[in-house]
Amino acid sequence: MKRLVLLCALVVCVGCADLVVGRAAGPAQVWEALTGGGDPLTRHVVWELRMPRALVALGAGACLGVAGMVLQSALRNALAGPEVTGVTPGAVLGAVAATGAGLAGWWSPASVVVAAVAGGFAGAGLLWLLAGRQRTDPHDAAIHGVLVSAALTGLTAMVLLVAPGELGSVVQWLVGSTEGRVWEHWTLLWPWAVLWLLAAWSLAVPLTLLRLGEDQAAACGLRPGRARLAALVCAVALTAGAVAAVGALGFVGLLVPHLAFALFGADLRTALPGAALLGAAVVTGADAAAQGLSRVLTHALDADRLSVPTGALTTCAGALALLLVARRTTGEGT
Repeated sequence: MKRLVLLCALVVCVGCADLVVGRAAGPAQVWEALTGGGDPLTRHVVWELRMPRALVALGAGACLGVAGMVLQSALRNALAGPEVTGVTPGAVLGAVAATGAGLAGWWSPASVVVAAVAGGFAGAGLLWLLAGRQRTDPHDAAIHGVLVSAALTGLTAMVLLVAPGELGSVVQWLVGSTEGRVWEHWTLLWPWAVLWLLAAWSLAVPLTLLRLGEDQAAACGLRPGRARLAALVCAVALTAGAVAAVGALGFVGLLVPHLAFALFGADLRTALPGAALLGAAVVTGADAAAQGLSRVLTHALDADRLSVPTGALTTCAGALALLLVARRTTGEGT
């Protein structure tokens, strides 16, 4: 419980950092705007631009952190994550394909959510069918997940090539970015996030048993197939909601669960809330760091404005974590 409280404090700190980083208003001006003062421009920047951006980053990070932990527990695979199991690439493909076909607009966040959810479930379903009887084998699941993710990413690239005029403006979104998030995005994200985060937490005990193995879980009276399917539905829904809100933030769902398990152990009744808080802190911290780096690069290069996508930082950190986890897993298996 003490660690959860400390994580809550960390989330508050990175959220405040995300609010004060930027060129238009410094910490003193932000505080003045939050307390009802300040000029109209500063209040607009803080309340209409920075506040929804920070809240969306918090919500999306919590969704991705929990989704990754659910996937790793259900599949019993330390390398499982939304990015390498077809869920994130499927959600991206769904949203991009719908936009290219004129069925959804990037100015209509609700339509993007629907398209991303459909694509996420399609990607997870393709992995489920491809894995066949070997879907419970961690190594086979990882191999099939990488293949499915690569195929879906290739299809997304094809859609971008077919309709470059309509989709050229979403390249930054494909990398993962909180740029331009407004209250409408937050209004759509938070009910979806709360619903599926609670659903995932209700599966904490079955997921803890699944981590012990199917035989042990069945001996405790659990039906592993049904529990795993329910867990995958939660993971896909959480990932699709986050992707629709902030795009494809790389490797958050892979990095956060390992940190949460290290801090809270294997009992998901405490590890899942910890993953939600860690995910929120990681994404919001990365967003603040990206804004700070953008400001530094703008001054250093004497440019009008440079924007570093949040996903660029999370991808670099996640790729390093993937390498370390893979080496550790290989070492344990030899």
